[in-house]
Amino acid sequence: MKQNILVIDLDRCIDCHGCQVACKMENGVALGSSRNTVLTIGPTGTYPDVEMYYLPVMCQQCAEPACVKACPTGACYKRSEDGVIVIDKEKCIGCKSCQKACPYEINNFNNEMRVMDKCNLCSHLTEIGEKPACVKNCSGRALIFGDVNDPNSDVSIALKEAGSENIYSLRDAGNHPSNRYILRNDKWIDVIPQECKAQNGRKR
Repeated sequence: MKQNILVIDLDRCIDCHGCQVACKMENGVALGSSRNTVLTIGPTGTYPDVEMYYLPVMCQQCAEPACVKACPTGACYKRSEDGVIVIDKEKCIGCKSCQKACPYEINNFNNEMRVMDKCNLCSHLTEIGEKPACVKNCSGRALIFGDVNDPNSDVSIALKEAGSENIYSLRDAGNHPSNRYILRNDKWIDVIPQECKAQNGRKR
């Protein structure tokens, strides 16, 4: 079964927020909202041996999405053709159940349309063979898109080359996140994104 995901190479992320800007421009994301957030993790350690990295967080395209289970109208669902979780704005009633159910609080409320909004991996682009806007516009080439169940896809090749010891995912709360993060030299810090958002001061 096909499962499109993002693989994010954190050693290449430079905190430029190009992914956020590209996403907003491509998808018309409402002012004050964002489908993805770049968090600062660290610094940790003792000077001069300190570590810090940047963590882009977007919908994790979970195998068992809590948002889908919580949606009372069926507006939030996982597509069978590519495993991507989308929101049907015609069915959405803006109750925010999906946002409350998501362990990462990824979904946003669109104040203008009074419905929920989230990353759908730019399905309107991927359906015609293009890559998501964030991937196309990542200046550090940190974002990789593809079908994780296809051994010849870009994401599968990147994960194989990185080695299992350098591959991570966001904390699993029974939802089984599909996106993967690459970070070398044992620097990964297990964080809950919403706690880190508070630590970062604001959601950019």
